[in-house]
Parts: sequence; C-alpha cells; structure tokens
Amino acid sequence: MVEFILYVSDQTRSRDFYAKVLQKTPVLDVPGMTEFQLNKSCKLGMMPENGISKILGEHLPHPASGNGIPRCELYLFTDNPEEACNRAVEKGGKLISEVQLRNWGHTVGYVADPDGHVLAFAEQA
Repeated sequence: MVEFILYVSDQTRSRDFYAKVLQKTPVLDVPGMTEFQLNKSCKLGMMPENGISKILGEHLPHPASGNGIPRCELYLFTDNPEEACNRAVEKGGKLISEVQLRNWGHTVGYVADPDGHVLAFAEQA
C-alpha cells in the first residue's frame, strides 16, 4: 500500500473538492486526516497544515509558507480528462493548461487545487 498525503490549509474544503473531483467518498474522514482510496494499493490523504507542523516542529518551514507554490503533481489517469478538468474547475480548482495531446503520448490537462497542488488528468493516446 502507498499513501500520498497533501498538506492542506482547510481539510473540509479539500475533502469536498477531492470528493467531487475524484467522484469518491473518503474511506477515512476524522479531524486531522481525510483519505481517499484511489485503487486497491494507493490512497490519497489530506492533513491540515497546522497538524503536520506540530510533527515537523522547528526542523522544516510551516507548510503554509508554500501555499500557491507548486509542490507536487498528482498524475491521474481517466477515460475523459476534459470532463475531469472541467469538474475540478467547477469545484474551485484553477485551470493551468487545457487538455491536449502532449509530446510524451498522453492527452493531459492541468488544474491547481485550492492549495496550489497540481492535478494532471491524463488519458493514454
């Protein structure tokens, strides 16, 4: 099992955004952590920035200092990247790059989530 955890400024807002975008219900949603099962071996988690900052302590900057700065990309395969991009924008995401055939052979569109994490919705051409 692999789990990727995004540090988010507002757990409820991120949960609602990703539930609509991924068209999934969280498998875990408690104060301090929300998780979505992407497939049988991969989860996507959301942890509030203030929660993880208690663990990081003085060793690393507070995650909020990076808001709006691209810090990761979630590359998600879908049968309809245009529909997924549109849904993400409708739910509060920001369109970065229209869906188009890329030189690596995938049709991909890019959207930023409310915290600036980059979502790529891709289909193999």
